[in-house]
Amino acid sequence: MTNSQVCYDVTRAVATIMLNRPERLNAWTPTMAVEFREAMEEANNDPQVRAIIVTGAGKGFCSGVDMNALEGMTSSGKTASKSFTPLDPAAREDFQHPMTWLPSVGKPIIAAINGAAAGLGLALLLFCDLRFASSNAAFVTSFSKRGLIAEHGTSWMLTRLVGHSRALDLMFSSRRVDADEAYRIGLADRICAPERLLDEAREYAENLAANVSPRSTRIMKRQLWDALFVDLATSMQEADHEMRESLKSLDFKEGVAHFLEKRPAKFVGG
Repeated sequence: MTNSQVCYDVTRAVATIMLNRPERLNAWTPTMAVEFREAMEEANNDPQVRAIIVTGAGKGFCSGVDMNALEGMTSSGKTASKSFTPLDPAAREDFQHPMTWLPSVGKPIIAAINGAAAGLGLALLLFCDLRFASSNAAFVTSFSKRGLIAEHGTSWMLTRLVGHSRALDLMFSSRRVDADEAYRIGLADRICAPERLLDEAREYAENLAANVSPRSTRIMKRQLWDALFVDLATSMQEADHEMRESLKSLDFKEGVAHFLEKRPAKFVGG
């Protein structure tokens, strides 16, 4: 795909989507929103892609909405929400909104947080599946210092990652959280040396691409995100149904065969 504010690459079954406004710490614009969504759709629809990495160019992950765009919103009261469209129209309503559509992507999404993530940039990484952070990454909600509110589902998702009172602290204060604290409170899943961040994210993603069933990861992802909205009985019913379906799948047959034959797996996703 040809674009200006988002770079897209596929290597060894892993798609890397890089926000590409390094001179602005990858501040979010309507153009970036459209290109990001197009890149994610391309990765989701490509059968060769098994996992997705999201990162930023230069020293920042995403510093939030470009302040020039924010200034333009003050008189009209309009937001950039229309720049987002749901990836999967069949997804549950919860995943049909700005940023919350990321869980509807049927492949694992790993945020490789290379620097500052603020405001909307924080919302973006919250709705990825895993968060690998550089040791020099920083996390800031920003909203209270801009006269805004907890936007794009951040109040819902941040609470589930770090807990209620910690989420209130981060939202009220808009204070800077470094990588060590982010890891300690559950906002980051792994801390990496800056020079190793993308390598570690790719190693993890390539392991998924080579060694696990894409059908399994697709269904597991949906199960775990949906489980946030349903009771245990409903979750069990869904799991029983999916187990019966998995026993009929090509990937189940391959999963047994490669284990018994002591050879690398050749999953097809079916």
